[in-house]
Amino acid sequence: MSVAGTPKKILVADDAPLYLRTTGALLRKAGYECVCVPDATSAIAQLHETSFDLVLSDLNMPGNMKLELLKDQSEHRPMVPIVVVTGVPTLPSAIESIRLGITDYLLKPVKFEDLLACVRRVLERGKPETETTVFPIRDRRDLKTLFPQIIGDSAPMLELFEIIDSVARTDTSVLITGESGTGKEVVASTIHRHSHRDRGKFQVIDCTAIPEALFESTLFGHKKGSFTGAVGDADGLLKQCDGGTAFFDELGELPVAMQAKLLRAVQEQTFTPVGSHTPVCVDTRFVCATNRDLEREVVAGRFRQDLFYRLGVIHIALPPLRERGDDILLLADAFLENLRPSGSSIRGFSPCACDTLMRYSWPGNIRELRNAIERAVTLVRGDTITAADLPEKVRSSLPSPVTESPTVSKVATTSLAAASPVVALSNASREQAMEAAEYQYLVVLMQQHAGNVSEASRQAGLSRQGMHKLLKRHDIHASEFRS
Repeated sequence: MSVAGTPKKILVADDAPLYLRTTGALLRKAGYECVCVPDATSAIAQLHETSFDLVLSDLNMPGNMKLELLKDQSEHRPMVPIVVVTGVPTLPSAIESIRLGITDYLLKPVKFEDLLACVRRVLERGKPETETTVFPIRDRRDLKTLFPQIIGDSAPMLELFEIIDSVARTDTSVLITGESGTGKEVVASTIHRHSHRDRGKFQVIDCTAIPEALFESTLFGHKKGSFTGAVGDADGLLKQCDGGTAFFDELGELPVAMQAKLLRAVQEQTFTPVGSHTPVCVDTRFVCATNRDLEREVVAGRFRQDLFYRLGVIHIALPPLRERGDDILLLADAFLENLRPSGSSIRGFSPCACDTLMRYSWPGNIRELRNAIERAVTLVRGDTITAADLPEKVRSSLPSPVTESPTVSKVATTSLAAASPVVALSNASREQAMEAAEYQYLVVLMQQHAGNVSEASRQAGLSRQGMHKLLKRHDIHASEFRS
């Protein structure tokens, strides 16, 4: 109810007759005035004629195939909150809905008590000013400059930057999945840093580090004397990040007994400390990460379906390092820059070391790559990191089956037998022989394409950036081959 006692007015738009009828009836029973329409065209007409306090809208319904209702709402009534309730979620539609300024995004089937909790929360808080503007669509390559903590220039990473840009400025729950070591916490902290909650705390809650018996008190806090050892009142981790972001790392390890209690905290933004009877209210965004397949965990009965849907409104799947192409070398350079001791003479990686880094499949992903570079920085004796400075399992790896496209270094390896007799038959090390063969290959490549780096890189299966790096390492100047 409003302060004056007038019922809040809600518009419900959905093309499912049963859902429309039952939701309208239940909202009226809860004390709200409710208008129900079966399509977006009718909803837009109602919004132009009548003032509403909240809109509940489906996505896939007549008249809304291009999100016409959301676009009209953003243009004409940006201060009226809109909650999307859909049974056919897709990442593109979720991102576009968020860009258009929706307040929340719920997945069907949704329990009425959960929907009602969302309605009450939205009506109490109103629509944050940060959500009243339609977010501009920016070029993907411009976006990477906004997120310097995340290094990458591959297609999967450029897509990731676009997703982060869309979701960061909202309060929508985000689930980040991916293999161990792919940078899930870095992505989560980046989302927080670029949100309107950036002045609040980014609270990491590691579900593997908290004993099950202490999970509830650690998360929600406790009152003095509520259990043995509770010598005073204590705020839980959720209270400590009020106004900020709660990042649940390794969510798949969350004890089953805690899942229902966490669901209530996520939906209603309230919880009760151990030993207390007074609920605590918070304003917290939830971002979670896991390397488990939570859908399988749901089927196996180890994870609550309703909690999965509530926390996975936006699902970000991080690519493994082996699928990121030249990002491997970009990351290696960045790690070298950070790990190189002050005053060190280390200039970079030899061509053979680069080839070795690119051939390895990196099962431990970014974390393993960093460890390999740290080892190399420690062991290197000259001013260049060679393949011999890398871990043995990296040096002895076979080409990854995931990345079959040839690179200059692979072509150079196969061209070794065709190199000059001096190189092929001398007592030079394998490293020196490969570097010489690679140099000869690059020279021939530049001659064939008259110094055109774009054409040469296309033939070699490299990006222009990768080709420029190789040419620079061998001190080859493309301009010298132009007529």
